Amino acid sequence: MNRLAKALWLRYAPDLHFELQQCRDEGKDVRGLAERIAAIQSMSEHDPQRELQAAQLLDETASLPVRDDFPYHEPSDLPAIQAARPPGPHRLPVALDDSVLFDKIYGAWLGRCAGCLLGKPVEGWPRRRLVDFNRAIGNYPIRAYMSSQHPQEIRQRFDLQDTWWDGEPVPWINNVAGAPADDDTNYTLIALKVLERYGHEFTPLDVASTWLESLPILQTYTAERVAYRNLSMLIPPPASAVHRNVYREWIGAQIRGDLYGYINPGQMEAAASMAWRDASLSHIKNGIYGAMWVAAMLAAAYTTTDIPTIIRLGLGEIPAQSRLAAAIKQVLHWREAGLTWEQALDCVHEQWDETNPYHWCHVIPNAMIVTIGLLYGEGDLGRSIGIAVSGAFDTDCNGATVGSIVGLLRGAKALPEKWTAPLADLLHSHVLGFAKTPISELAQRTTRLVRLR
Repeated sequence: MNRLAKALWLRYAPDLHFELQQCRDEGKDVRGLAERIAAIQSMSEHDPQRELQAAQLLDETASLPVRDDFPYHEPSDLPAIQAARPPGPHRLPVALDDSVLFDKIYGAWLGRCAGCLLGKPVEGWPRRRLVDFNRAIGNYPIRAYMSSQHPQEIRQRFDLQDTWWDGEPVPWINNVAGAPADDDTNYTLIALKVLERYGHEFTPLDVASTWLESLPILQTYTAERVAYRNLSMLIPPPASAVHRNVYREWIGAQIRGDLYGYINPGQMEAAASMAWRDASLSHIKNGIYGAMWVAAMLAAAYTTTDIPTIIRLGLGEIPAQSRLAAAIKQVLHWREAGLTWEQALDCVHEQWDETNPYHWCHVIPNAMIVTIGLLYGEGDLGRSIGIAVSGAFDTDCNGATVGSIVGLLRGAKALPEKWTAPLADLLHSHVLGFAKTPISELAQRTTRLVRLR
């Protein structure tokens, strides 16, 4: 098998076991599926039948019906999603002058970059290692960016590395000059590019063409990479999200929804609708809802500083009887019941296994951690992103989302310099046309999109 074929997420058989978990979560009848998957995965990787049989199985599972006793209602098309929402409001009045609007949007960009930078060096670390490391360096609860410059005993104990496997520097705070390139910010730039080019009435196909033109396929991951390949094979959205995609409810769409909230102050429905047009390229059901929820929360954050209200207004744009809504409501209940943030994170880890990649990258546990960071951070940027990253799972994604919302709430002028200064007002990216861009310029361009409404 050639090197390209061995690249992650370019073959079906290696991650076929995720389909079993995905189908079970969706309420499908999985009888006999585990045995079929085990038989396919036991075949030699040099046997061409392995991939052919894996593809055939995925085609079959796509049409499996949902059990009659499944307690959730989880459509993927926008009209059905909107019909399944709880009662409104879906839009609230906002009055902001231009300077305040810019400050909030600039704060959102800075907060997103800061949260991403905090979580990126420890992405993939289990919670115990992450917490023990920060305790060892006197940074727990997490209240500062993490460095790799420590005594040799610390470096060896926690296996600190200064370069990734590909030779790129690990973005410890001592290794960065600005916000490093990352998929969590690449897609915010993609959304900006889509809106500047196609306007507010952009379509999923407009997003698809922007991906293919502006982002290399190996800078996409899991569901996005499958969708990218499907689009290249002329499979359009929404089929591009479903076709042989075992990652269809993972976190990828949730990290792509922020800019749609930035440009829709008080308009939760409009923000969520834009997020749906983006998310439907690569995700279904709860994978889509995560993007809609985040976009709606950001739109709502222009209207109130009460974080539980913001979270509930976000929930107002996704199906009330979905697994994601149930999970986020559960976190709200933990807070109301008096659990500490560490106890709340313990509860997430009791329900979801961070050592299982399917759980680690699934939208629901990560959305629960985002909710914990927002609720217990209480509008303080450092506390909020510190809690979110302390939850482990997808640390940079969760830190970025929480930082984005808190940054918009607080505005750039109110954000502590200890978090913003290392960004040097500069964002690096893999997106064509955005190699190195001042974050303030991105905020100005985003603000112009709000004025066009």
